[in-house]
Amino acid sequence: MTRPGPRTIDLFCGAGGSSYGARNAGCQIVAGFDYWEPAVKTYQSNFPGARVYSQNIQRLSPEEVRDEIGEIDLILASPECTSHSRAKGAAERSEESRQSAFEVVRFARTFLPAWIVIENVIEMQMWDEYDSLLGQLKGLGYFVRDDVRLNAKDFGVPQSRERLFILCSRLGHPEKPTPGKTAARNVSTIIQKNTYPFSPLRKEGRAKATIARAEHAIRNLGQETPFLVVYYGSGKNGTGGWQTLDEPLRTVTTLDRFAYVIPDTGGHKMRMLQPEELKLAMGFGTDFKLDEIGGLTRRERVKLMGNGVCPPVMEAIVRSLRRQQSG
Repeated sequence: MTRPGPRTIDLFCGAGGSSYGARNAGCQIVAGFDYWEPAVKTYQSNFPGARVYSQNIQRLSPEEVRDEIGEIDLILASPECTSHSRAKGAAERSEESRQSAFEVVRFARTFLPAWIVIENVIEMQMWDEYDSLLGQLKGLGYFVRDDVRLNAKDFGVPQSRERLFILCSRLGHPEKPTPGKTAARNVSTIIQKNTYPFSPLRKEGRAKATIARAEHAIRNLGQETPFLVVYYGSGKNGTGGWQTLDEPLRTVTTLDRFAYVIPDTGGHKMRMLQPEELKLAMGFGTDFKLDEIGGLTRRERVKLMGNGVCPPVMEAIVRSLRRQQSG
């Protein structure tokens, strides 16, 4: 008889990237927590057996939640990251949103699961309250490892996306997961050709900056090579505004960032990468429902992916932690 996998909850679950990865690692997904309606709808569609709490997590009683769902072995959490991220630029940071990380401590104090995994941007380590967060987790009896920076491209994901993972275990010092032997995948593997409509690159009304990025790429790659326009962010070797298709996609964000450009008779044509392609770039399988969910706008689906966790990375983390059970 197969032993049931760890009972798992996902705080700040979003669309469910962490849950999807943990489920692939053999976990039972018991509940997700998020109060953004598109995230709630997506999570419910993909984890129909899980309970979804759609209230602000700060207003929930962990004790009442435990009475409703029972004991838990693993807490996954992706607290609000925007006010940590460098992508926010000079915009004002919200300390209230950063404090959401302490909700993990509040739930951990009630459930005392064997493991906790917290995911966030690397810049979280520069937060004034970061050491306090770690100290409170250690005070609950956890061995805490906060030097785990993982890039999704090293785990078979066709995207370069580096994130911080704080690993907490009551069973001993957690090990850093190591990438498998899966070869790095490039962005061409997620592009669904002949599926979505294009428009001329140099059509009337097209932003001059977009055309300039594309022309820069064409000068470097030649007239016959497809490529992506990248609307913001820096790149290597002067490719800030574009990238080739033979490398992993640059980081998927909450806004439209990538346009696919291909040669055409008399010029070039282009279209934006679509949510289903971004889903594949995040490392979700084709069974994950996104476009099939009614009532979601395209912008909301893009945001759901940009706010997500790459499932193969979380799967590797959870498998690493679970080895402590048998070790």
